[in-house]
Amino acid sequence: MTPFVPARAQPASAPAPAASAASAAASVPAPVTWRMTTEAPAAGMAGEGLSTFAEEMKARSGGTLLVAPAFEAGVDARPLPPPAATAARDARSDGGDIPAEALGQLDPLFQLPSLPFIATSLESARRLAGLARADYARALAAQGQHLLYITPWPPTGLWSRAPLASLADLRALTVRTADTISTGLIRAAGARAVELPLSDTMPRLREGSVNAVLCSGDDGAARKLWRYLPNFTAIGYAMPLSFTTVGNASYAALTPAQREVVDAAAQATEQRQWARLSTRIAENAAQMMANGVTVRGEAEPGVRAALRAAASAPVAAWRARTGRAAGAILDAFAASGGD
Repeated sequence: MTPFVPARAQPASAPAPAASAASAAASVPAPVTWRMTTEAPAAGMAGEGLSTFAEEMKARSGGTLLVAPAFEAGVDARPLPPPAATAARDARSDGGDIPAEALGQLDPLFQLPSLPFIATSLESARRLAGLARADYARALAAQGQHLLYITPWPPTGLWSRAPLASLADLRALTVRTADTISTGLIRAAGARAVELPLSDTMPRLREGSVNAVLCSGDDGAARKLWRYLPNFTAIGYAMPLSFTTVGNASYAALTPAQREVVDAAAQATEQRQWARLSTRIAENAAQMMANGVTVRGEAEPGVRAALRAAASAPVAAWRARTGRAAGAILDAFAASGGD
């Protein structure tokens, strides 16, 4: 009787380890690089946020999820959701930072952070953003964008060529404004308003057709507005937000494990942005003064009263445009303590 001999692997099966390795390699997702843009300079809040997100993504993914940031990209590079985005713009960018005022053109919900004199402190602005976050995410998803993180900005103030010492000084200004809310407010207070992206404002300052800018002290400092406007008045108007998004399709193309990494990186970035803001206001003021800017901690009483009196109409109009759901956010904010 022939003794039993255990079967041995035949020579034809020798390449199996290599095939197994190839199969394992195929199961590892390919590296991903997102091209992400911001209109802000690298030193601005949105620019630093994008750099932070790139660092967090690289560190948490072991270098397999990367962000290639582009700063001062201009309005045409905004990752605006369809149908506003053109095919060419989509091809240049996977996502990026979008100012709330730009999104307000698509959905008035995003005008919430720029409502005048509603949330003017760091704590209240963060609380309001938290109450509205789920609504922001749903509105962006409906426009083809996945919300990654929110960037807060230092309070909106008024940069001006001449000192703002009286209501007459305010009414002599031609002010660059960011959206319909701020445009309506400035006009109701008696000044002229020109609605422009900040990136398009510099030529108007040089030629003199605009002699004041309503914007965050951070954005103004990063763009060196002191070259044209040596006065900054903190008017306690609002604390702006911008939203960093990526296309829904780009996010959905990731594996579940990759999406977990992205979510964690985005959450860490947002936390660092709010923490950064706690010292940013003082840093900006010091930088302004070092460059010859006269910084006023609050507006002259007549100016302040005129601006606050002009604020009620834009807020009421916003409630009417957005409906009960968005108005409920303001009601919840008031119930939580307000400003």
